[in-house]
Amino acid sequence: MKSIAISGSLRENVGKRDAKELRYAGKVPAVLYGGEEQYHFAASAADLKPLVYTPEVQFVEIDLEGKKFQAIVQETQFHPLTDQLLHIDFLALNDKKEVSMNIPIELTGTSPGVKMGGKLVQKLRKLKVKALPKDMPQVIEVSLESLEVGKSVRVGAIEVKNGKILNNADDTVVSVIMSRALKQAEQEAAKAGKK
Repeated sequence: MKSIAISGSLRENVGKRDAKELRYAGKVPAVLYGGEEQYHFAASAADLKPLVYTPEVQFVEIDLEGKKFQAIVQETQFHPLTDQLLHIDFLALNDKKEVSMNIPIELTGTSPGVKMGGKLVQKLRKLKVKALPKDMPQVIEVSLESLEVGKSVRVGAIEVKNGKILNNADDTVVSVIMSRALKQAEQEAAKAGKK
């Protein structure tokens, strides 16, 4: 899995006033937990942009004044009006402990149903996967090669090597439905057949 490096400075004061001052200075208050102890720190908003504003999933190398940690983004808080990142929580990774992450789905191949005029509908864009950090996939590939009109791929049909998908097995990931043009063509063919 890809990794992105950020550095942070530990915070002595942990309060609303201190957090406000940090935001004015272009920094984002953050917390790292899940390890032996919890760390409150501040990171540059510019450093966090490629981590937060992306559909990709990646691990984070956090450098806190010389101490290095491997982590994942656990939660983010945004301002309701400006969409400014207000706070970010990181979960420290342990090589022997499984972790859950939302992994993006990548559709591969061409569906025969779409070639015939069907419409591709993707219901899920990410799947929640539980695995050890070393086994966590970057993306989950779903093949469309056998997807005919009226057929779908469900979560239960997808496998992740050395990992487990936590979504409901009956949930539809992607399906091919009959498009209006295809319905009309079939109706016209049926009318022509009756004459």
